[in-house]
Formats: sequence, structure tokens, C-alpha cells
Amino acid sequence: MDEAVPANLQSGLGAAPVAADAAPRPAEGYAGDVSPALAAQWFAEGQAVLVDVRTDAEREWVGFVPGAVPVAWKQWPGMALNPDFDSALRAAVPVGGKVLLLCRSGVRSVAAARRAAELGIEAYNILEGFEGDPDADAHRNRKGGWRLRGLPWRQN
Repeated sequence: MDEAVPANLQSGLGAAPVAADAAPRPAEGYAGDVSPALAAQWFAEGQAVLVDVRTDAEREWVGFVPGAVPVAWKQWPGMALNPDFDSALRAAVPVGGKVLLLCRSGVRSVAAARRAAELGIEAYNILEGFEGDPDADAHRNRKGGWRLRGLPWRQN
């Protein structure tokens, strides 16, 4: 596998560093929403565990964040809730620790953050997710997201 490098450097485009937002945004049912840049900062500094709640197929084919813990919220095919989510999340996050939850666009990770909070874990949703929102042509990776923002990721 290639070394983990920001996507924009991998493509040769280069970009100015992305500044992290100063604080999480308030949210209902969990600790808050954080920008991809702030999530990357907390993760890099060891302040939080990053859990990728996308399916195995999404991580395998679209890309993943090196060091993130894979714990699917829903399972492919059929997108049924993962019956092992609670136990896998508890195993990934130390008692008293905080977790950053990442999905494709920041939607499934909200549900996962609410569940994590119900389990007593300080949980944050990563805004924009890994791929961001679709643009006018229904293409992702053009309107926000971890990858577009040049944060570390890899692809198999």
C-alpha cells in the first residue's frame, strides 16, 4: 500500500493547509459536530479515536483513513444495523475517551454518534463525512468531505 498522504498531494495539486474550526458545533443527542480539519487534528494528537462507520465495501473501494477503526453502523447488502456495533465500539474507545465518527457524508455517523452517547461515550460526528455531499451532477468528492479537504487517506 502507498504511504498515507493527503489526496491533493497524491494528485500533485497541492493546497494550503486547512485550519481546524475552534470548537465543536452543538448537536442533539451527542457531544457535537466537528469539521474534518478539527477531527483530523484531534485524531493526530491522540485526543480521540476515529471510527469509520461505513461498510467494508465502501472502505475497500472508495478509500479509508489510516489508523481509523472500522466499525460498520450498517452492513452491506441490505444495510441492516450491525448487531455487533455496540460491543465493537466499546472495544475501540477507552473508558472515558472520546470518539469521532465518520461515514460517507455525515449522515449515518449522526445515528452512530447518538448510539455511542447512549452507551456513555463522548461522541462527535464528523461533518461532511469522507466523500461530502453530491454536487448538481450527483457526484461526490466535489463538495466537502475528508478526502476533498486533503486530509490523510489511502485507497487499496
